[in-house]
Amino acid sequence: MVDTATIPRDPVYDDKSIRKVLEMVKDPEIPVLTIEDMGIVRNIEFEKESVQISIMPTYSGCPAMDVIAEDVKSMLVLHGYKNIEVKTVLSPAWSSDFISENGRKCLEEYGIAPPASAGSKAAMIGIDAVACPQCKSIKTKVVSEFGSTACKALYKCEDCLEPFDYFKCV
Repeated sequence: MVDTATIPRDPVYDDKSIRKVLEMVKDPEIPVLTIEDMGIVRNIEFEKESVQISIMPTYSGCPAMDVIAEDVKSMLVLHGYKNIEVKTVLSPAWSSDFISENGRKCLEEYGIAPPASAGSKAAMIGIDAVACPQCKSIKTKVVSEFGSTACKALYKCEDCLEPFDYFKCV
């Protein structure tokens, strides 16, 4: 919930102020992360009372992009911004390396193993161990390369026996 008492009457059109508002927009598929944590905000442009936000999908065809665009517009309007355009860009492609350190910590606390670096795909073929976010054991195995969303794989811990999602590195 947004504290409307802190909403400025005359919003400031600068990068820092706009990013502060965008930090309140949650990822609809992983609500413990903001779109800033996910690193999907590609560019912010502003001029007088106009804002253009460029966002990128975590993978092409991501079904959450329309929801994210509407949430961005709504949050900016709520904070007094006008003439808002949100566009989706596909290049350069999003990378799991764009997830912030805070985002990685939030994923793990939520029960999702954060991705290895994008340069390492070894976790997806069983070479590198993925630590269980519940008990931290590295005795885990891939159950399915597809988890609750296309950007995650399903794993199981062999120590605590809990299933968990692993956010795929891209």
